[in-house]
Amino acid sequence: MRQISLIISLTVLTLGSKAQHQTNMKINPDAPVVQTKSITINATPEKIWHVLSDVKNWSQWNEKIDKVQIEEKLIVGTEFIWKSGGTKIKSKVHTLNINKTLGWTGKTVGAQAIHNWHFTETENGTKITVEESMEGWLIGLMKKKMNTILEKDMAAWLEQLKLESERNMLVEF
Repeated sequence: MRQISLIISLTVLTLGSKAQHQTNMKINPDAPVVQTKSITINATPEKIWHVLSDVKNWSQWNEKIDKVQIEEKLIVGTEFIWKSGGTKIKSKVHTLNINKTLGWTGKTVGAQAIHNWHFTETENGTKITVEESMEGWLIGLMKKKMNTILEKDMAAWLEQLKLESERNMLVEF
């Protein structure tokens, strides 16, 4: 009986550990709010990664971000709190493949989101694709409005990321 209890405990711990270190979480295509947008940026993946992964400085280049609190190095499992449009969001990094993919989950009152950024090197620069799914009771009530807001916010993030990444192109990373 003790062996069965030990096996169950180890299984639960192992499953919990894998969930905390998942490295390719996908958005929920069946969520009430889903958006995907892309832009090509005239900069290397390394330069764009440097800008996007510097979470604590998002508010310096993204006018929609009011404040970011992050206490540790950006790795899978890192948590951070930020404000966007006056809404406080608690996020946790779920995917981090340097210069390739960055993703996090976000939670706020009545909403949960999965947010992913993908980097693809092209002849014309780096194609950045951002995708997000949102769900929760509040999102379900405001599905149409939230889809419109998310679409505009994604376009703004991409444009501001482009401006910041293309600025000072003489700086190499």
